[in-house]
Amino acid sequence: MKIRHWDRLGNGGIKFTELGFGCAPLGNLYRAITDEEAHNVLQAAWDDGCRYFDTAPLYGLGLSEVRVGNFLRGKPRDQYVISTKAGRLMKVSPPDQRTGIGKFFDVPNRREVYDYSYDGVMRSFEASFERTGLDRFDILFCHDVDIFTHGSKEASDARIDEFMRGGYYAMLSLRDQGVIKAFGGGINEWQVCETLARRGDFDLFLLAGRYTLLEQEALNSFLPLCTERGIGIVLGGPYNSGILARGPSDDAQYNYADAPKEVIDRVRRINATCEKHGVRMIEAALNFPLHHPAVVSVIPGGQSVTEVNSNRSMLGHDIPPALWADLKADGLMRQDAPV
Repeated sequence: MKIRHWDRLGNGGIKFTELGFGCAPLGNLYRAITDEEAHNVLQAAWDDGCRYFDTAPLYGLGLSEVRVGNFLRGKPRDQYVISTKAGRLMKVSPPDQRTGIGKFFDVPNRREVYDYSYDGVMRSFEASFERTGLDRFDILFCHDVDIFTHGSKEASDARIDEFMRGGYYAMLSLRDQGVIKAFGGGINEWQVCETLARRGDFDLFLLAGRYTLLEQEALNSFLPLCTERGIGIVLGGPYNSGILARGPSDDAQYNYADAPKEVIDRVRRINATCEKHGVRMIEAALNFPLHHPAVVSVIPGGQSVTEVNSNRSMLGHDIPPALWADLKADGLMRQDAPV
C-alpha cells in the first residue's frame, strides 16, 4: 500500500498509509460485534497493509480504544500510526442514562461529559492510555467542537473558545515535549476546521464527510489554506454515511440521517455517470479525495472482514479521466477539484 509522508514540523513526520482504518464501528456502532469479530476485522486491515488506525473515547464509550489497544499491543510500535481524541470524559452512569442508547450497543455504562479545558484534555489523554494499554499515541485530535455535535453556531463557538483557552495549550505542550508528534481537530464541518486553523498552530484535521465525491465546498477556502500551511487532512466518511457506497435508494443515509430528496437525486446522477464509464460509484468515492495534495489518508472504517477487504480492493483503481470530466461538465463536481 502506498505511503504518504507528512512532515510539516521537520521532526521526521508521520508516514500514513493511503487507506487508514476508522475504528468507530469497533465500538459496536449500530450493531454489536464480538471481541473476536473485532479482532478479525483489525487483522484483515493489517493484512491488507493498513497501518493507520484512528479511534476515540466516544466510540463505544471506550470499547473501541480497548479493542484497538488489545490488537496493537502485539505489533512492533514503529510499524503503525494511531490517533485518538479528547474533549469528552467518560463517567460511570446508570444503564438508562448512558450516552448513545440506540446508537452504540452492548457497551460500558458511561455518559459523556464535554470538557475541552487544559485539565480535561490531559485527563482524557491519560484515560486513553489506560484503555488501550499503549505507551504512545502519534496524533491527538480535539473532538467535535462543531455545530453538528453541539446544536448551534453559538454553542460551537463557545466550545471552540473553551478549547482555545485551555485544551489547545495542553495539546501544544504534549507536542512540544514530543509526547505526540502532531495534533489537530476531528470535526464534522470544514468551516469549524478553518476557524481553528486560523486561530492556532494546528498540524492535521480529521474532516468527516465534508470533502467527498458528493460535496467539495471545502475547496472554497479551507483546503487551499491547508495546502498553504502544510496542514494534513485525514478524510473520514468518504461515503457520506453510506449513500455513496450503497447508492441512491429512498432509504439511503446521508450525514448520519435519512438522505434528503435533493441529495438522493444528485447521487442518482453521479451514479449514472459512473455507470456510463464502467466505474462503480463506491470506487470513485474512495479514490477521489486522495487526489487532493493535502489529504494524507482516507479512513472508511468497516465492521466486517468483507467490508475491510472490499475497501482495500478498490484503493488505487484507475478512474478514467473522462469520468471526472463528465462530472465537472454536468455540474456534479467542482471545476477546481483535483483529479
